[in-house]
Amino acid sequence: MGLSLLLLFLVATLLFFSIHLLPGDPALLVLGGDSAQPTPEQIATVRARLGLDRPLPVQYVTWLVRVVRGDLGMSLLDDRSVATDLANRLPRTLQLVIPAMVLASIIGVPLGIFAARRRGRLADPTASTVALLGFSMPVFVIGMLLVVVFSLGLGWLPPTGYVPFGEDPKGFLRHLILPVLALSAAPMAITMRMTRSSFLEQSSFDYVRTARAKGLAERSVAWRHVLRNALLPVITVIGLQAGSMFAGAVLVEYIFSWPGLNTLLLNSLSTRDYPVIQAVVLLAAVLFVGVNFVTDLLYAVVNPRIRYD
Repeated sequence: MGLSLLLLFLVATLLFFSIHLLPGDPALLVLGGDSAQPTPEQIATVRARLGLDRPLPVQYVTWLVRVVRGDLGMSLLDDRSVATDLANRLPRTLQLVIPAMVLASIIGVPLGIFAARRRGRLADPTASTVALLGFSMPVFVIGMLLVVVFSLGLGWLPPTGYVPFGEDPKGFLRHLILPVLALSAAPMAITMRMTRSSFLEQSSFDYVRTARAKGLAERSVAWRHVLRNALLPVITVIGLQAGSMFAGAVLVEYIFSWPGLNTLLLNSLSTRDYPVIQAVVLLAAVLFVGVNFVTDLLYAVVNPRIRYD
């Protein structure tokens, strides 16, 4: 826990000073940009109102204290609450990430076991080839192919857009399918490859040969002995993929016009909206660290020999 908090502190510090290296003056953007031709006095007034006229270390300490208190500030452009924006956008991103991660796990793990148990047969290279295609193709290519096939070609699903679940559950699910498939393709392939490799590695150990020598059925050896130990590196990979999905969701949200957290980040980057950028990236870091912390705790569930003091 202490290392996680230290990591978040370092991320927050690096984030703050990196964002202030971005070109452009937020005060100028607030006043309408160069086309508005604001006077130096107007720019100075806005900078003073936003606190941008103070030394950078003072701005950093002020911002960090507010973040610790839960105050993420206000948007520079329209004085809207950043916390409100995050509360509206985060659930929409989670609506993509969680189903995609579940889909990648429930398909990737069994497919990896299937390929490992049929090593040397046609099913093994076939599954490996499909997995290779999955993590070799960029997510935007997969997304565009899905749109071309299932929307423009077959007309089964809408190509883009978002419908709130509370307004139209069926419409929400129809809009959800393609972005979830696009987002889950690479994690599914990586999970499958790791499961196969870990399963084969565990199958070569002495305890497996001993279990077979005792007359245990092959199914019992595979599921009760091999799989439990093989899942440890798989859990690690799934945890890392769950965290990286928040980054992969940037392109998915853009391609499918999904109004999530990453779309908010892209819009804020174009307008130099510092508070929003800092809040979104910091929240992504918190989620990534949190997922990996939970992953570490799951080790003890899968393997009782692992204990944390």
